[in-house]
Amino acid sequence: MIRKERLPNGLTLISETMPHVRSISLGVWLRKGSRHEPAALNGASHFLEHLVFKGTEDRTAREIALIMDSVGGQMDAFTSKEYTCFYAKVLDEHLDTAMDILADLVRRPRFDPAELERERQVVVEEIRMVEDTPDELLYDLFAQHFYPRHPLGRPIQGTEATVSSWSRARLLRFFREAYRPGNMLIVAAGNIRHARLSRLVRQAFGSMPKGGGRIQVGSPPRAASGVFTRHKRNLEQLHLLLGVPAYPENFRGRYPLFVLNALLGGTMSSRLFQKVREERGLAYAVYSAVNAFLDTGFLMVYAATSPRRGDETVRVVLDELRSLRDRGPEEAELEMAKEHLKGSLMLSLESTSSRMSNLARQEIYFGRQFSLEETLSGIAPVTTRDVQRLCKGLFQDGHLTLAALGNLQRFKTRAQGLHL
Repeated sequence: MIRKERLPNGLTLISETMPHVRSISLGVWLRKGSRHEPAALNGASHFLEHLVFKGTEDRTAREIALIMDSVGGQMDAFTSKEYTCFYAKVLDEHLDTAMDILADLVRRPRFDPAELERERQVVVEEIRMVEDTPDELLYDLFAQHFYPRHPLGRPIQGTEATVSSWSRARLLRFFREAYRPGNMLIVAAGNIRHARLSRLVRQAFGSMPKGGGRIQVGSPPRAASGVFTRHKRNLEQLHLLLGVPAYPENFRGRYPLFVLNALLGGTMSSRLFQKVREERGLAYAVYSAVNAFLDTGFLMVYAATSPRRGDETVRVVLDELRSLRDRGPEEAELEMAKEHLKGSLMLSLESTSSRMSNLARQEIYFGRQFSLEETLSGIAPVTTRDVQRLCKGLFQDGHLTLAALGNLQRFKTRAQGLHL
């Protein structure tokens, strides 16, 4: 039910037919994100994502909103470190409308000077809002020190200084260099026939001249270790993010990493949730996650706790990492983590939006599609020995990076360092 097609101009089209639903999720994906920006243009991809919604050559921003509302559709966009996405979800009978609007946005934005300046102020306010959003600010603090002097360490939204510096001509040049068919994917999932989708895509995007397709990512970053802090006295909680270098998105041994993440802090029955929240009452929010990119990645643990219990929270997290490294997981928790992964994967496949995103990400990172059976067959054979072997490689002194944000007056870990 999955079809892939490449247009003569280099644009890639992927569709998945889901005949049991009435909706279609349609996305225009760009294989460029914040890591592909030079330092002076940090935040430009995110800014352009905002700016195209401010009007096109044929429609005002209000007209775009009214058209989508009139068909009961949803439309949005987001920018990540390695890609940008514009997407719409509509009833299958309104695919033509969604295609027309998305093509108009990414092909014919007006870049009206007055709207550009207004949106510049909106994005500056968004950057300032991060200062009042501790978990987002903490992630930026961690990335900056984990990947020093590398594009992956820069904030996706840029800085006030960079956003305030660009001329309209510079943004237009960046837009024209990035939004080329060789860099773009059109991806759809839902109650759709590929032939109809292909016809609409060719009408909307087929006239774009060839170009793009060679994305330069530069050299992989070298992760730094240590404890990095920022004092913010007015925060009620101390926010902690501990990370270790892991593996790229297309790493062959990724399945043990997924299982490790699930049993470490990816579920309510995970080690960290039970130890940190349920047994010690140290935090309301605690979890682990895997962040993977084209050529690198990291495993992270986040927790928010009282400033006076920050050191205790770090010790409990380190104890669990040490236990997994030295003794490995128990068979029962391993099986529970694997079943959780299987269930989460299958439930996500019921959503056209999730399927559309999954198609795009697999094309970007693997250049192919993995079937459900193929993914499940990768999870099934993971053993306790596989997970422990992985932990021995990941959880070592000198590999740990901790970012802490909040009232640091009682936080001793920043002076004592991290030791497993």
